[in-house]
This record gives sequence, structure tokens and C-alpha cells, in this order.
Amino acid sequence: MTTTSDLDGSSVVVTGAGSGIGRAAARQFALLGAKVVVADVNGDAAKTVAEEISAAGGTAVAVAGDLTEAAVVDEVITTAVSTFGGLDVLVCNAGIMDSMTAAADVSDEEWDRLIAVNLTSPFRLTRAALPHLLAQGKGAIVYTASEAALRGSAAGLAYTTAKTGLVGLMRSVAVMYRESGVRANAIAPGGTVTGISTSPDPAGHGPRVVGRYLPNVGRIAEAEEQAAAIVFLASAAASNITGVVLPVDNGWSAV
Repeated sequence: MTTTSDLDGSSVVVTGAGSGIGRAAARQFALLGAKVVVADVNGDAAKTVAEEISAAGGTAVAVAGDLTEAAVVDEVITTAVSTFGGLDVLVCNAGIMDSMTAAADVSDEEWDRLIAVNLTSPFRLTRAALPHLLAQGKGAIVYTASEAALRGSAAGLAYTTAKTGLVGLMRSVAVMYRESGVRANAIAPGGTVTGISTSPDPAGHGPRVVGRYLPNVGRIAEAEEQAAAIVFLASAAASNITGVVLPVDNGWSAV
């Protein structure tokens, strides 16, 4: 049976790896023998995770910076290639939450920031990674989408739009490059214990509407459960899976 042992020795980039799902994914990849670029806007957090991996006998290097900056995107991919000799897996996990804001109340600032972090940055990372994946004729890209990409009642307008766009990005990459050996998939997490935060106004229209549906979320997942799905999709165990959105949501998407 095919296992995730194919990841041993592979070069993996995980963004948003300083905490939450990204940290859990970076650690799981490293446990399987992958060499990991731990990328995060919080430099201290990225360094800590890389040190945790090294202390456990794994291989990791930290890269700090805001992925909305093109130079940081280039640094992340270049670091993987120059340090580990190539790139096999890209995990676009970094993201931020909105304030559950409804369309009539979204500011330009909130919209621009959510789109930049949650959609434009993954696009730029994908564009930077593809030449390396295509040159070797194989590779996997995994995106952290959201339950908000499957329904309109899980977040505000900006987050919902960005994560829905991320699924479109993934599907286009999957179709465009499936004959070139590059696979692209996404997970759609439901409620998960992470460090991502939001500060909705309880009296706001968006939070009041979304709040009606949140009881359907069910059990809150641990970050490691989301990471396990990411690792699976990146591995040869998922060798014939591309263009898929995998809900990891305790059945919330089925309600």
C-alpha cells in the first residue's frame, strides 16, 4: 500500500507555519523525513517551530516576512530551492480572518488586506513555485481554503470571497498542470483550534446573521487533524487526486 513515506527527503514549504495548522503541518512533514521551510510573518514564531523540528531530529529553516510583499514570496521559494536542492511541495496555509462584516459594511482596508493575504499571496507563491515543480515533472500544492469557500454563512464577505477565489485558483492550477505531473488540492477546515483571531462587532449586521448558523459547526478540530489532511494530499497516497476540495469539518458541509 502506498504511504506517506515518499515524503522522506522531499523539500516542503509551509506558509503560516509559526502557529496553528501551519505549525502542525510543518511538524508532521518533518516527522516523515521532509525538509521544511517554515515561513511566517512572525519571525520569532517561525524560528521557534524550526528549532522544535531540529530538536526532534528533523530538518527545517525559518523564513520571516509578510507574504503580501513580492520579495518575501521570492525569498521563501528561493530558500527551499537553494537550501534543500529543489521544491516538491508547496503548502499555502497563511491566512487572516475578517470581522464577519457584511457587504454594505466592508471597508476598503479590510477588503484589500483580506484579498492580499488570503488570495494574492497564494497566487504569487504558486507562480513562483511552478517553474521548479514543472522542471522536475512532479510536485504537489495544497491550499488551506475554508468552510467559507463552501457556504456563505461561515464568515464575512471579504474572507468568504478570498477563500472562494482560492478554490478557483486551485482548480485552475489542477487543470492547467495535471498533464505535467503537478497536483493541486485544498482542504476546507471547519472550526479549528488555531491562533487566528477575529473581533466582530456583536451588533453588526454580518455577525448577527452569521451567528445564527454557527451552532452547525459541530466539534472543533485540533490543528493536527487539519495537518494530517494536508500531508495526505501532498503525498503519493493521493497520487490520483487533483482539483479536489476536501472538507475537514466534522460534517459541517453536509448539514
